[in-house]
Amino acid sequence: MGLLIGGISGYFGGVIDAVLMRMVEVLMVIPSIYLLVALGGVLPPTLSSAQRFLLIVIITSFVSWSGLARVVRGQVLSIKERVFVQAAMAMGGRSLYIITRHVLPQTATYIIISATLTIPSFIVAEAVLSLIGLGIQQPDPSWGNMLSNATNASILVLQPWLIWAPAILIVLTVLAFNLLGDGLRDALDPRNLQR
Repeated sequence: MGLLIGGISGYFGGVIDAVLMRMVEVLMVIPSIYLLVALGGVLPPTLSSAQRFLLIVIITSFVSWSGLARVVRGQVLSIKERVFVQAAMAMGGRSLYIITRHVLPQTATYIIISATLTIPSFIVAEAVLSLIGLGIQQPDPSWGNMLSNATNASILVLQPWLIWAPAILIVLTVLAFNLLGDGLRDALDPRNLQR
């Protein structure tokens, strides 16, 4: 969604750009974790864990695409002034064709990197919501559920690995996705490909 809105906004500019970017700025103001906590408190307890997880992903995705839209818009503003896009316009290419064939593929590197760096925020959001009892419910497994089991003081003293194992796995998974995003950025950077 961020790719589409940012691409349209940057390519067409003017009133379309102003309206779409104001909508994006309104979405950027909404703090996703508070929205998830508020919605988690209102959800009926009869929802299954799979339905709760799907809602968490949908809500987090709905709120987090706005930053991507702003960056894609900036890239499209730069790309649409390049010679190959101007040539496609001069040859009579339709706007949709030019956007999908020439402009948006130039932003693919950033999209891939952004996706790998956004996944950790989804993991942490789900773990936090499950930790406070608003995410995936027992007996379904979740790192947040495992951490919530370890909130009892006697368990922390007698079985400390119940908190270490999920906490370490969350940290390692987030670190792995961040390193993957960093590696992809280095591998897909056009300046590195020319060397």
